[in-house]
Amino acid sequence: HSLLVVDKTKRKKRRELSEEQKQEIKDAFELFDTDKDEAIDYHELKVAMRALGFDVKKADVLKILKDYDREATGKITFEDFNEVVTDWILERDPHEEILKAFKLFDDDDSGKISLRNLRRVARELGENMSDEELRAMIEEFDKDGDGESKF
Repeated sequence: HSLLVVDKTKRKKRRELSEEQKQEIKDAFELFDTDKDEAIDYHELKVAMRALGFDVKKADVLKILKDYDREATGKITFEDFNEVVTDWILERDPHEEILKAFKLFDDDDSGKISLRNLRRVARELGENMSDEELRAMIEEFDKDGDGESKF
């Protein structure tokens, strides 16, 4: 009986995807459904999932195919892809996503983002930004005035 209660609250809390997220899923599917047969195979599925920001391994992709490829075509349809990706997006932990992004900048594991860290990322992204612009970005999040942003 108590299990039923837990289920009910879980269902109520379920967030919805934004229209923008729904469109992103559709775009990713259409982009990688190269032969336009309304279904994507293992390789297309893996690339589409990665394009949506999921670090999928071979085993993940094979499991999705196994679970959804009912006719054993080696492909999954848009409906199934949409269902899988929607679930995955809703299961994402926003805090974990932010931490992942922070760690990309904090390559020296100092727990802070310094001007040097920011400069490196800007360069890697091909952003030609002056130190003044970079400093202004840090100042925006620098709560204790030490010239660095903390997580």
